[in-house]
Amino acid sequence: MTSFEAVRREATFPEDAAGRRVDRALAELFPEFSRSRLQRWLKDGLIVVDGAVPRPRDAVAGGESVVIDATLEREGPVTAEAIPLDVRYEDEQLLVINKPAAFVVHPGAGNRDGTLQNALLHHAPELAGLPRSGIVHRLDRDTTGLMVVARTLAAHKSLVDQLQARTVGREYLALVAGTFTAGGHVDAPIDRHPRDRTRMAVRQGGREAVTHYRIEERFPAHTLLRCRLESGRTHQIRVHMAHIRHPIVGDPIYGARLRLPEGADEPVTEALRGFRRQALHAERLSLTHPATGETLQWQANLPEDYVALLEALRRHRERQTA
Repeated sequence: MTSFEAVRREATFPEDAAGRRVDRALAELFPEFSRSRLQRWLKDGLIVVDGAVPRPRDAVAGGESVVIDATLEREGPVTAEAIPLDVRYEDEQLLVINKPAAFVVHPGAGNRDGTLQNALLHHAPELAGLPRSGIVHRLDRDTTGLMVVARTLAAHKSLVDQLQARTVGREYLALVAGTFTAGGHVDAPIDRHPRDRTRMAVRQGGREAVTHYRIEERFPAHTLLRCRLESGRTHQIRVHMAHIRHPIVGDPIYGARLRLPEGADEPVTEALRGFRRQALHAERLSLTHPATGETLQWQANLPEDYVALLEALRRHRERQTA
């Protein structure tokens, strides 16, 4: 059953949005809505910028006021399900969840139930009154680690503002193919792949995306990197690592042919071949509490399968250097 929800939002384009297309700037300002939905609202005259209705391709100057007055169609409510959650922090404003692998965040085609959103609605029924049940950022299905969820509208606005201001600290551990001599960063815009719309790609004119990385541990043919997001685009670390020819181990979309270390024996070969998801874990999260202003930090240990993979690489490294 289709239901309808009135949507009213007011905000201001940040100064650093200057020069971007209106539809791209809106997608950054209102991450709870898809870019295609915002484009439809623009074309229907439901988004006003400084008192006028712009075209999606018009450029932003920075500092303009934005008002959305629209109606959101929802294909039936998301149902609450009693799915266990690994809750790392909880108060009246926030929930911090440690997400396991194989756990989809939002219901969608082929995943109408059994998602994190279904579980959240059972754990905290009041989330039904918030956009996307309070989820302000997501992790890919097989990426593990920490996510924050808002429990009130005020907390939701605060967290979205912090994400846009890039003051939310997010650090990931990524096991990638190949070796590095030093850390660095990738500054490359990301947009939808021109042919495969389920994938993302580095593309001229895409949304700004910056990933910083430093070496956490070296192996003969792989490197464990600590990655820090300056922006937060879909599949960002996965796309950026593939772009610099160091794809994440096990990545089914952006990964390359399996790379085995020289002299690979059976244990390390089986460990690498048996790891069938991207080796990416959101280990650390920090933010400013929406109500108290206190800086909060959390850390989640690597899941068991990721630990086992690293241990296999370490044992192989020791055998090679013995």
